[in-house]
Amino acid sequence: MDSLDSSDINDRDLVHSLARGLEVICAFTRNRPKMTLSEVARATDMTRATARRFLLTLVHEGYADKDGKLFSLKPKVLRLGYSALASMGILEVAQPIMNDLAKTLQESVFVAVLSGEDTVYIARATSDRLMNISFAVGTRAPAHAVSTGRILLAMEPEAVLLDYLDRVKLERLTSNTVTSRVKLRAMIDEARTQGYAIVDQELEVGIQSISVPIRDSAHRTIAALNVCCPTARFAMPDITGRILPELQAASRRITAGL
Repeated sequence: MDSLDSSDINDRDLVHSLARGLEVICAFTRNRPKMTLSEVARATDMTRATARRFLLTLVHEGYADKDGKLFSLKPKVLRLGYSALASMGILEVAQPIMNDLAKTLQESVFVAVLSGEDTVYIARATSDRLMNISFAVGTRAPAHAVSTGRILLAMEPEAVLLDYLDRVKLERLTSNTVTSRVKLRAMIDEARTQGYAIVDQELEVGIQSISVPIRDSAHRTIAALNVCCPTARFAMPDITGRILPELQAASRRITAGL
């Protein structure tokens, strides 16, 4: 019998070493891209000896790098996320729809997922413009300062959101960056209510962005669909009046194709 419900799983079925290894991977963030053995041990609440075994295994398998005393993740880690998303069919379904959206709007379009305290851009489509927003696939950005992060956090369970707000360091990246936890929580709540998030030059001066959730057939949020809107070309009414309907329609098309 192949079907397996989470209620059927007991502690004897779990591979705890795999779970701890994933904790080590998730300990690396945009604010902590490189860490010493001691820092990883503290971040994961492991002994130095345990953390060392996991780190050296990741290095041996090509998922991490060691430079002197510092460890960091390598791009191969992205395969883990790509494999999960590919199994859902999202990348195959989303890319042609993103290409159409980028052509229609003549702006850069992205799909992103949450990874710890960051968002990771896993797919992109560029317009015919000579100058496009240059986030490459695999780029990480702090979730608090981008619309993809805001809308994805808005769709998380309350306990997950509270944990994020408790641990995140709200780094100021521009004069517009929200660094108040109270204000950030209010903006996340607003994004949940309205079904989209807009960020105005909080990551980079001159760049606004808008994001909506991408949902699977069970209505679970699995990613965010994003359009970057340079201030030189867009006022806020243009974003909500012109970009948002196209973005929502594209998200529905992706969901329908999953």
